[in-house]
Amino acid sequence: MDAPTLFPPSRDAALARLRDFLPKAGADYARKRNYSLPEQGHPHVSTLSPYLRHRMLTEEEVVQATLGRHSASAAEKFVQEVFWRTYWKGWLERRPQVWTAYKAGLAQALNRVQSESGLRRGWEEACAGTTGIDGFDDWAQELVGTGYMHNHARMWFASIWIFTLRLPWELGADFFLRHLLDGDPASNTLSWRWVAGLQTQGKHYVARVANISKYTEGRHRPLHQLTPQPEPLMGLPHPPLGPVPAPPLPQGDAPWALLITEDDLSPGYLRKALAQGPLGTAVINGTGHRSPLATAEPVTRWAEAAIAETTARYGDWMGRVTHGPEDLVQWAQDLGARQIVMPYTPVGPAADLIAQHRAALDQAGLPLVPVLRSWDAAAWPHATAGFFKLKSKIPTILAELRGLSLAS
Repeated sequence: MDAPTLFPPSRDAALARLRDFLPKAGADYARKRNYSLPEQGHPHVSTLSPYLRHRMLTEEEVVQATLGRHSASAAEKFVQEVFWRTYWKGWLERRPQVWTAYKAGLAQALNRVQSESGLRRGWEEACAGTTGIDGFDDWAQELVGTGYMHNHARMWFASIWIFTLRLPWELGADFFLRHLLDGDPASNTLSWRWVAGLQTQGKHYVARVANISKYTEGRHRPLHQLTPQPEPLMGLPHPPLGPVPAPPLPQGDAPWALLITEDDLSPGYLRKALAQGPLGTAVINGTGHRSPLATAEPVTRWAEAAIAETTARYGDWMGRVTHGPEDLVQWAQDLGARQIVMPYTPVGPAADLIAQHRAALDQAGLPLVPVLRSWDAAAWPHATAGFFKLKSKIPTILAELRGLSLAS
């Protein structure tokens, strides 16, 4: 089945998938989450990631529903998995230079692909799933065909790409970002860096035959095909830790226009900060700008459908919707807006596109006000080092947000 069939791009579909998964979000998930079983429809994981990545369903909603069904101890592993996404976003938001360096490294690798025939052949075979490596080829074809890959398979795949095929990690991260419905700049870039040994420097992830065989229930067993004892990649030290974003609040009584991107398709939380609705809404969609190469057509089509579903769902509240205005200032001024308010857009393609309008907005004296969700504001201060520092703060974060607690 194709991506829209497997993952219908609507909030109703996301909520239905959450309801179906909730009975398994406790002990079943804790025991079986590492099994990659695409032929069974990945029965032991939520497959909510496309919806969470675009915030058609929010992390807070998922955690609240999970803790409404399971005890804190039973749900611990799944709740932590939800927080991994938040952690990666916070880590990259406070070190945006890593995203810039990734894009530069990708440009260099793509230049090499054009000039080095051996590299080009290896890259093409890996992307097409024709390497002959058991498992790897199936995962590549699953990704291209469905827009999805189990998290454990992503780790195996990245390890084989880097250490057995010896391909630049940036090309692998780009392959994922172009084809994953849930392709997220932070989670994707930093996970590939982690496998390579660049994120937790000197500590890499090595795919093992026994592990692959166990967690695919014997479907894949790449005997004598993997590099057994590779060394981690070497890289530069992490850039200095930046501050947690602290954007100004909207002017509650000033006429405003709404700007949305594919990064957050649940902008209703802005109603708490603004009494009146927007005069109109602009959409900037960064999906087609994930890569210098073309983003896979099913991914762009899915994102466009998800955005269309969102604008239909919010209906009259959004006012007239304009897609991709070339002149953001003129668009807002024509509406009579004195500020543009938007859900906070984290580091990535959409933020890169918005940055192109910054100079004109500043010159016109038109504020662009990104509103940070309370979830991110509570979690990102703890995204300073490894995940386990944030993990220890999860009970506190949840207690602060909604009275939820993992101590119960």
